[in-house]
Amino acid sequence: MQTLIVARRVIKQLIRNPRFLVLSILGPLVIIYFLKLFFDTMPAGFDVARYAIPIAAFVVHFLAFLLCAIALVQERTVETLGRMFINGFMRPQIIGGYVLGYLGLATFQAMGALAETIWLFELDYGAGTLATLFGVIWLLAIASVMLGIFISTFAQHEGQVFPFIPLIILPSVFLSGLLIDFEELPTWAEWVGRAFPLHYANNVIQEMIETSGTLNDVWGNLVVLAAYSLALLLLASITLRDVE
Repeated sequence: MQTLIVARRVIKQLIRNPRFLVLSILGPLVIIYFLKLFFDTMPAGFDVARYAIPIAAFVVHFLAFLLCAIALVQERTVETLGRMFINGFMRPQIIGGYVLGYLGLATFQAMGALAETIWLFELDYGAGTLATLFGVIWLLAIASVMLGIFISTFAQHEGQVFPFIPLIILPSVFLSGLLIDFEELPTWAEWVGRAFPLHYANNVIQEMIETSGTLNDVWGNLVVLAAYSLALLLLASITLRDVE
């Protein structure tokens, strides 16, 4: 019950902040359109499908992480979290409420990014493949929300969120297999890359678009991605601080 109270408050706060909603939903769409303009300059024979959906997934991953982390830090700055603790809310209830509150936003981000990418790049996939692609982008968005919540527990203000971008987000671009084949990386880099959720999302996407794989072929990566989210949820529940 307490978790639902927090979730309702988060949803109402999102509705009262249209600029945040517009940036969260339209931001990925604008960036994907710029990606289309960039790919249009590539020489003939460039494998657009190899990069279009994985990069769209990364855009959702990055913005969901950044915006959620900043929003949670703002909650601490205005002492909203402190008042929740004073009123008897427990850490798991607070974290669970924020997760439920941002769940709808992550769903819209995943749907919008996938639909625009399919439309702009004129990709043609079957219903099963599209459902799996949406599922993995959605799971990645959820993992990004969890990561943002977890990182927010270590920041005193919004500016302290940005150092985590070069520490967490940018390495995942280079070490996840997004830009180059994962097997071409040094062994130590492969192990580092496995620590990022984008690696498992990219595995699923490449399997589905390159070999027309089925859910049976990618379920392992989907399970790891879901477990990643649950682990971050647990860590966030443990590390969330009381009143500053």
